[in-house]
Amino acid sequence: MITKLNIDKEFKRKIAEISNQRISDCYQCGRCTAGCPFAMFMDSPPNQVIRLIQLGMREEVLKAQGPWFCAACLVCQTRCPKGVDIPRVMEAVRVIHLRAKECILDIPQIDYEYMLDLPPLALMSAFSKFSF
Repeated sequence: MITKLNIDKEFKRKIAEISNQRISDCYQCGRCTAGCPFAMFMDSPPNQVIRLIQLGMREEVLKAQGPWFCAACLVCQTRCPKGVDIPRVMEAVRVIHLRAKECILDIPQIDYEYMLDLPPLALMSAFSKFSF
């Protein structure tokens, strides 16, 4: 439920500043989530994360695991009719987490059969993000 107590207007500005994206441009068409190869594993898929940011719901965004599943494969960005670079927004959320020294990454096992159907770019992006 949205109340004045859980709205953080500064959070939206901070995400926009870090990502250099106009988050208010998103009109929730859902094309990003429809194309995301990891959406089925996210508790909050891309369009929901963007909406929570638009509403200034910092706690809900920071609790979501969706930004951690983003492989930065750019499928969502190419599908966005407004050109919002969602991987940059997801990265901004992760940056805020890491600056606060919080990490909620908990990747479940992904079924091997499903991985065979993932775009190679998604797998390579995820590999580069999670390898040290």
